[in-house]
Amino acid sequence: MILRGIFMKKMGLANKLTLLRIFLIPVIIIVMLSNLENSYIVAAVLFITAALTDKLDGYIARSRNEITKFGKLIDPIADKLLVTATLIILVELGKLPAWIAIIIIGREFVVTGIRMLALTEGVIISASNLGKLKTFTQIIAICSLILNNYPFNLINIPFSSISMFVALVITIISGLDYIYKSRQLIYNI
Repeated sequence: MILRGIFMKKMGLANKLTLLRIFLIPVIIIVMLSNLENSYIVAAVLFITAALTDKLDGYIARSRNEITKFGKLIDPIADKLLVTATLIILVELGKLPAWIAIIIIGREFVVTGIRMLALTEGVIISASNLGKLKTFTQIIAICSLILNNYPFNLINIPFSSISMFVALVITIISGLDYIYKSRQLIYNI
């Protein structure tokens, strides 16, 4: 208990927000799998809240000069856990074809592998603009799927399908971009 208090007091707000994102993941999963009335709305709000902590923790870390090794490590892991867990539950619920989730998750493994390889060479690969766009489009698509295409289903627009297709294409392009930009590093293995 004393160690927990010391750990949490020394930890900056940015890292606490990142840990909050991780702790929200099982809550989102439980709500998504529940049969409660309007659980999809609660799940969407929780998912959006978790996704927003990613932007907020980065801003806070930079503005307060709280950038830490722990934060650099845990933040991208938290992002991948949030997206991966939610995609898997969407497949389980029959809202997303498994092959789409496999491509998106596979891209994350490839890029993470490249980043780990770069670290062994003392190189840090930051998120590219395409990577940030990928995250944004994935969040929109996932949220739309959680909400069962609401409100677009009221006017017969398949927004969930369109947004997931866009997210998938940008996911693939951004993955290829990371591979291309890291080709020299990859060839030197």
